[in-house]
Amino acid sequence: MMKNCPALEYKPKEIEAFDFRLAMEEASRCLLCEDAPCSKGCPSGTDPAKFIRSIRFNNINGAAETIRENNILGAVCALVCPTERLCQQACTRASIDRPIEIAKLQQFAMEHERKANKTYLRKTDTYADKKVACIGAGPASLACAAELAKQGVQVTIYDEHDKPGGALRYLIPPYRLPDEIINHDIYQLKKLGVEFVLNHKVTEEELEELKKEYDHVFVGVGTWEPKTLNIPGSDLEGVIPALEFLKEARTNHEQMNPLGSVIVIGGGDVAMDCAATAKYLGATSVYDVFIESLEEAPAVQKEKDFVFRLGVPMISEFKPVKFVGNGKVERVQFEHMENGSTMELQADTVILAVGQTLCDDAAAWKDDEELFSGGDMTNGGDTVVRAVGEGKEAARKILESFQ
Repeated sequence: MMKNCPALEYKPKEIEAFDFRLAMEEASRCLLCEDAPCSKGCPSGTDPAKFIRSIRFNNINGAAETIRENNILGAVCALVCPTERLCQQACTRASIDRPIEIAKLQQFAMEHERKANKTYLRKTDTYADKKVACIGAGPASLACAAELAKQGVQVTIYDEHDKPGGALRYLIPPYRLPDEIINHDIYQLKKLGVEFVLNHKVTEEELEELKKEYDHVFVGVGTWEPKTLNIPGSDLEGVIPALEFLKEARTNHEQMNPLGSVIVIGGGDVAMDCAATAKYLGATSVYDVFIESLEEAPAVQKEKDFVFRLGVPMISEFKPVKFVGNGKVERVQFEHMENGSTMELQADTVILAVGQTLCDDAAAWKDDEELFSGGDMTNGGDTVVRAVGEGKEAARKILESFQ
């Protein structure tokens, strides 16, 4: 693409982190519940009750070790996990004043680990004679690989991209998740002996060979096939899928053409990422339009708030009915979901954040009873922390099969 985009300042937003004093103050608010609901509310079993207790008693190494043992993506999840609707929502303290800032305490402990260059994970040789292949280097595969490698299993992860991380690396914008954080978590896997075969897309024929070569195969390839809208003009130039836009912005933003006036269609977290990214990349205007009410839009509140602060107008309860243009999109026509009123907005770029699905090969693999699977390919596209939990569960079943 042409090098004529005027600004393209794709800088990470300042990630507010606790220093030692703030972390101790926040941890001291914890009620030290005997049957901690926050730990029950974590899909990956990170056990916030235990690591918060460690921080409270000035055992930062112990806190980091607890997180890392339970969640190989502990640093990543501290930044992208929707804690406000999981562990923090379950926090007993929420009924008194406000929940404990669990994500920030987790970030504090993980930053301690990273800056001290510590490695807490240890491996045994229990299943050193076993081999497992993981297809896809996203959260589910990484979590599965970590649990297996800790028990001595020889794990190889195959991925079609040039770096591991899947959606973490290529879709979540760097202002939310910097590369250095992803690299830190991946480093922990490499220390366990997990091997990566990158720039390698596993075909249907190769999968059959992997089944013979390895004791088991885990598939966690994610949902990389974008959904579209079956309305007039959807094939116009400038109407692009959200995943294509986010990947291009993350890997090649310095080469992108100017976006001009941008309309993002969708009300989920991906739509919020697209809207904020478009602002960072110098769009002249950005609108986010979705069919739900503002309250019902599925994006987490903190991401909605962030987009609001960037000055992106959100227009709720309107659906697109036609993209208008002569070869390239120029306008979008909308209709209200209830009263039928219409609206038209100018657009040089339209980003469709209306969901994604599995590619054809992965869809076929989903029903293969010889394979283990987890992450977006089984849950349809959920949180990183849920993918971690599913990867861990698959690893548990694989280990049970070795006994």
